[in-house]
Amino acid sequence: MVLVRRTRNANLLAGGVLVGLVVLAALVSFLWTPHDPAKVDASVRLLGPTGQHWFGTDKFGRDVASQIMVGARTTLYVGVVAVGVAALIGTPLGVLAGMSKRWFGEFVMRVNDLVLAFPALLLAIMFGAVFGADTLTAMVAIGIATVPSFARIARSGTLQVDSTEYVLAARSAGRSRFTIAVRHVLPNISGLVIVQSSVSFAIAVLSEAALSFLGFGTRPPTPSWGRMLQESQELLAVEPRLALVPGVAIAIAVLGFNLLGDGLRDRFDPRLEVRR
Repeated sequence: MVLVRRTRNANLLAGGVLVGLVVLAALVSFLWTPHDPAKVDASVRLLGPTGQHWFGTDKFGRDVASQIMVGARTTLYVGVVAVGVAALIGTPLGVLAGMSKRWFGEFVMRVNDLVLAFPALLLAIMFGAVFGADTLTAMVAIGIATVPSFARIARSGTLQVDSTEYVLAARSAGRSRFTIAVRHVLPNISGLVIVQSSVSFAIAVLSEAALSFLGFGTRPPTPSWGRMLQESQELLAVEPRLALVPGVAIAIAVLGFNLLGDGLRDRFDPRLEVRR
């Protein structure tokens, strides 16, 4: 039991450390970067790691380390906004479906299932083709694609809370559904929403990288990890470093948020608590 508890704490700690590294790189990039990430210098193109260029330079002579730091800022920005949009729409929708009459709840969830069945990347590509490929389009598309996950989680938690004795007592006291939702349901499903936010953040990181790789994400000259991968593919046999560095950055961010989500799930879900 002690080993299981330590493993869960280790997941939370490891996830927090990895996410902290990404956040730290993004915050530091606002104040300082080794070089201008958008500066093109043909005299130092494809330079290997040195004291001045920690991860070397790319085919345009831009500093890779600086691009990674600013790319972390772009990735977190897209993730925060996309997950925020999904949570603000999906959570109230799930609570409404859970507390309404059965036919209305089923209708809402069937529509939710239709959106969930639609491929997220295809939706993002369609948005990019119609509204133009940029960071805002990527954020909106990723957010809409993630709404069903929050709605399902919120509805499931609402149904559990709605059947408890204190909610029945609140109904007997004449409390409105809105009051019950705000005072009883939302505080009790907040843990589920937080865990889903962490997991969805990892999905948003991958989605943003994929969209940028395909040319439907962040536009140049703003650095993006996905576009760094796309630009490095023609030199993969000669300079694998150019693909390895952003690939490792994406892996660290995704692994960190997944581990953080696992640790938060173990912390907030009482059914997973190990009794002494």
